[in-house]
Amino acid sequence: MKKYILIVAGGRGLRMGTDLPKQFIPIEGKPVLMHTLEAFHRWDSAAGLILVLPEEHQAYWKMLCKEIGCKVPHWIANGGETRFHSVRNGLELLSKELGKGTGCPEEIRVGVHDGVRPFVAPEVIDACFAEADRTGAAIPVVPVIDSLREVDETGSHPVDRARYLAVQTPQVFDYAVLIKAYAQPYADRFTDDASVVEASGHPVATVPGNRENIKITNPFDLRVAEALFAK
Repeated sequence: MKKYILIVAGGRGLRMGTDLPKQFIPIEGKPVLMHTLEAFHRWDSAAGLILVLPEEHQAYWKMLCKEIGCKVPHWIANGGETRFHSVRNGLELLSKELGKGTGCPEEIRVGVHDGVRPFVAPEVIDACFAEADRTGAAIPVVPVIDSLREVDETGSHPVDRARYLAVQTPQVFDYAVLIKAYAQPYADRFTDDASVVEASGHPVATVPGNRENIKITNPFDLRVAEALFAK
């Protein structure tokens, strides 16, 4: 089986309150995105890595790789208008690369991961790929620990948090399942890859995620990330 990871990094840092896109913010001497790339390379150095970046960020990324010395091999695909379009662009690049070979392996799995989640545990990645082997689609989730309330026209009401799960990445799929899903037209309800795949008619299984696998999107997340790296 051949494994590929699409690492999507299209953020512009608006919630971080800085002009520097959040994936490029340095922690421990490296941008967040480089830490994420290295996490997957450590997990499986044979996995193919595709970084999906806005075109206007690519020259800066290449400069960072040269200055810092990123030695993780990867391809770069152009980011799109939305995350959906970015993932579709990454899949198109992957399809082209697969077509250059003498023949594609029958078993191909593709994970899609947020570029600003550098703390994913290797055991979680393993579990996602193993479940995708069985079912064709798997996502990591963690229980919701906060109390939740639903808002409607009459006000807010408590809901049973045991019925809800917080979704993480990588979200891993059989290649054919993901290609079919991303052939659909874009819809506003597509908030992640699982929602795209489910809309195509394929069910999605869940596996336990790791709580440290945070998405770094605001200054508080950055402080947590710095503490995790220091640890």
